[in-house]
Amino acid sequence: MEIDVRRAAERADEELSLELFNAVWPQQAVTMAEVDSHKRAALAHADFVAVLDGEAAGSAFVAIMPQRPSVGSALVTVLANRRRRGVGTALYRDLSHWCAAHDVETIEAPVDADDEESLAYAQRRDFIEVERYPKLVLELGELVPPPIAPPNGVEIVSWAEQPQVARGIYAVAVEAYADVPGGQDEVMESFEDWLAHDMQGSGDRPEATFVALAGDEVVGYAKFSLTAAQPSVAFHDMTGVRRAWRGRGVAGALKRAQIGWAKANGYERLETGNEERNEPIRRLNASLGYRERSGRVLMRGPVAQDP
Repeated sequence: MEIDVRRAAERADEELSLELFNAVWPQQAVTMAEVDSHKRAALAHADFVAVLDGEAAGSAFVAIMPQRPSVGSALVTVLANRRRRGVGTALYRDLSHWCAAHDVETIEAPVDADDEESLAYAQRRDFIEVERYPKLVLELGELVPPPIAPPNGVEIVSWAEQPQVARGIYAVAVEAYADVPGGQDEVMESFEDWLAHDMQGSGDRPEATFVALAGDEVVGYAKFSLTAAQPSVAFHDMTGVRRAWRGRGVAGALKRAQIGWAKANGYERLETGNEERNEPIRRLNASLGYRERSGRVLMRGPVAQDP
């Protein structure tokens, strides 16, 4: 049995890495356009492909993001029929070597919450759970969208209708990002970088981003992340409300606007993953009919020793 791990140096290897990822994580499938957008936002990144006895068996992607420059954010995938043969360990070793070369000693990686084998694998290597994201799903087939019903004095519009409010959206994001469980230690990017990375990626569309206005003030926003790899599903990306406006129904109005837009534009399902400590948004989603399914666990641990 021979395992060869190679760093992707050509487009074909990057495409193979994504193909393997989509095969292992079909519920998270994305297109190369989304991958390229994510890479442009990273400080550094690398793809790896693992070959077992001459056949592609797994891949890994690791990136250092400006929000967490001391952490390597990794995705490790091994085809089901190639597991338990050392492929994952070889990928972990090589991405650890890459992280160490970039002065990064900590790796974060998601694992399916019901994948006991992978969770145990990570725990044996001193990874610990730091965040848990149950999946929430709203099926749109027979659903009649509820009225938006914003609070008095608040108007819900799309960003496409009011493109000049970008800095107001950013002001909401500065407060909201810091208050999301797990996000307290993240570095907030400058307005220009945030706009390019968080709002203008290949999966971002102004007409699918909704803004709550109280007069000229942006008091909240909600956006979808969309991918051609899953054209019937719209993914909730971020819902944020200014601290002074929370508890007044702004988030609910934004969510209802999203539901109506998705239904009108032919989407069949909405999905989101809220960290389990984020009780306010979880309660709101439950009240709107979202149903919980098994999600993902974010594990954090050290780079491999003697990589």
